[in-house]
Amino acid sequence: MTQKYDAVIIGAGHNGLVCAFYLARAGMKVRIVERRDVVGGAAVTEEFHPGFRNSVASYTVSLLQPKVIEDMRLADHGYRVIERPISNFLPQEDGGYLKLGGGLERTQAEFARFSKHDADILPEYYDSLEVVADVLRDLAMKSPPNIGDGVKTLIDGALQGRKLAGLPIDRQRDVLDLFTKSARTLLDGWFESEAVKAAFGFDAVVGNYASPDTPGSAYVLLHHVFGEVNGKKGAWGHSVGGMGAITQIMAKVCRDLGVEISLESPVDRVLVDGGKVAGVRLESGEEVIASRVVSNVGPKLLYGKMFDDSDLSAEYKRRIKGFKVGSGTFRMNVALSELPRFTCLPEAGEHHQSGIIIAPTLDYMDEAFLDAKRYGWSKRPIVEILIPSTVDDSLAPPGQHVASLFCQQFAPELPDGRDWDAEEGKAADTIIDTVEAYAPGFRASILGQQILSPKGLERKFGLAGGDIMHGNMSLDQLWSARPVLGNGAYRGPVKGLYMCGAGAHPGGGVTGAPGHNAAQVILRDQNAWLKPRWT
Repeated sequence: MTQKYDAVIIGAGHNGLVCAFYLARAGMKVRIVERRDVVGGAAVTEEFHPGFRNSVASYTVSLLQPKVIEDMRLADHGYRVIERPISNFLPQEDGGYLKLGGGLERTQAEFARFSKHDADILPEYYDSLEVVADVLRDLAMKSPPNIGDGVKTLIDGALQGRKLAGLPIDRQRDVLDLFTKSARTLLDGWFESEAVKAAFGFDAVVGNYASPDTPGSAYVLLHHVFGEVNGKKGAWGHSVGGMGAITQIMAKVCRDLGVEISLESPVDRVLVDGGKVAGVRLESGEEVIASRVVSNVGPKLLYGKMFDDSDLSAEYKRRIKGFKVGSGTFRMNVALSELPRFTCLPEAGEHHQSGIIIAPTLDYMDEAFLDAKRYGWSKRPIVEILIPSTVDDSLAPPGQHVASLFCQQFAPELPDGRDWDAEEGKAADTIIDTVEAYAPGFRASILGQQILSPKGLERKFGLAGGDIMHGNMSLDQLWSARPVLGNGAYRGPVKGLYMCGAGAHPGGGVTGAPGHNAAQVILRDQNAWLKPRWT
């Protein structure tokens, strides 16, 4: 007799694992089917050059929700994060540098080298950001009100908006600014120094194929500051063993609860019978029968490739076709014979343990985006370098290092019919040249490299358009409208279908929040005396 599951989850990325954990803990029989031969989705650690391992795509920790860490007891199983001594290090074009982080007083002293005004106003800026970030932290772990659910929508909206409505009027103005303004407009209202603006503006273009002048880019800046590490709000750190260590622990916790995880099991179709999901059919032909199908893949992949046309309405297909993807991201991992020697600060130091950002001004970031629109990639791209082997000796041989190069802006699709498979080597050379300009000898120190263009990210991880967020983090694709208004509370358009990935609220990053929230909705639906509305 064919075994029937309470839920089958498509994709063993971190959100799929988190969702599986909560469902299994509640007594459900859960099976995860994963296309690749390893769990973790984009949060994986792999050997990319003999003796050198690194976090291949996702590469740093801050946004993973404390509730998820605690509920899954990750620390009991070896989860450990080492905080950065300072947040970021920004070499400047004039041969100087700026360090961000290490405490308020230290950051103020650093800013004072560029602008006394900026140093003086920094506490007020932090207070403004933190008040709004606190509201977002709260909203991140709640299902948005689902538009179309009648009175329930009004009640949910009122309950979730209560904290926002209770803010003083000046903080409500800050909220409006952060959700609607460009990063440049926001930062121009606070700071004088171009270097200081760049230090904060970088967060606005991470995973965002846009200029810091794009309206709404200020929100992306905010999205990247509502995390925490080891109880310290806004901090970032390195997961010992790489990002894959986190998802391997999650998988173990899930298996201990009876979750079945099937690797090398790509899904061909979501099965629909009588307007309700019935399970999935794998590419192998195996049918996995389940009362619920929970998708951890992005909306573009789910609805564009895993459904028969007749199972979705023409209107819904039109909406999904218009769902914007493409984060403009290019990833490289490099094996190094030595640490980079930056002209502005050549000796080994705390800056090598921080996020090293090659993007000295907002104008530089804007030009990078405009270049990508015109030519396919920036002539001087935005590059963040992380060297985790400075704090984790499990990743590289003694005396040698691995570095993550997270790069923006690279067109999801190249203009003039060009193909990333043919052009990625040239783009990688541009990235190396960009780093070389600030750290002479960097190219000569490279022993091996891994290149992931937008097309490579899509092929390896199933990220449509190479989008690390599963969809643009723009105002029209957030909260109740992620991915589509009326299906923004984790329920899909077919009865029994749910979404638990970054294509649902609150969006991208290694947070675990979509997985957590989707599981709570599924469990509420299971027990609800009032049946949920399916559209």
